[in-house]
Amino acid sequence: MSLTEVAHHYFLSVVQLSTNSIFAYPSHMAGKNGQPRWLNDREMRAWRSYIIASRRLLEAFESDLDGHDLSMADYEVMAQLSEAPNRRMRMSELAELAMISKSRLSHRMKVMEKAGWLKREECSEDRRGYWAVMTEKGYRAIVAAAPDHVASVRHRFIDQLTGKEQENLTSTFESLTKELRIQFIKQSKQ
Repeated sequence: MSLTEVAHHYFLSVVQLSTNSIFAYPSHMAGKNGQPRWLNDREMRAWRSYIIASRRLLEAFESDLDGHDLSMADYEVMAQLSEAPNRRMRMSELAELAMISKSRLSHRMKVMEKAGWLKREECSEDRRGYWAVMTEKGYRAIVAAAPDHVASVRHRFIDQLTGKEQENLTSTFESLTKELRIQFIKQSKQ
């Protein structure tokens, strides 16, 4: 075992010992003995690779939208609305589809309303909810940003993967998204 590997295993042992007494893990996250199920080397490499790549990709995509005065959060919401019938969607449906809290969506809506990209309309059907409606100015903004965003996604992500890798990622993330959506819906109803 190399010195680096020894240091890595020592570090993990110290972290494991120190965190055992600090954190109480929910039963569904703990192993059979009630302790955390620590990541093995393969799992740690997968996790760290994902975290670093996803953080860096989001930062890069965000930066590539700077010239359009859009954040990735704005772009995501506006892309969903641009594809919806009549470019409108119930706020609750939009929050669930994008898997963002209603309060976070409401905050984003205020920013985008101020920019003139979206507006809220009261739902006449039940008068409890609101529609998120993309304005013509918002549609022009997403249409202007889309070519740069797609070029960025292609350059930084799609073109870096083979067709098989894209299929594998799709399968993996569709499965994760399905489970995360179930958790999100469950938590949002609490």
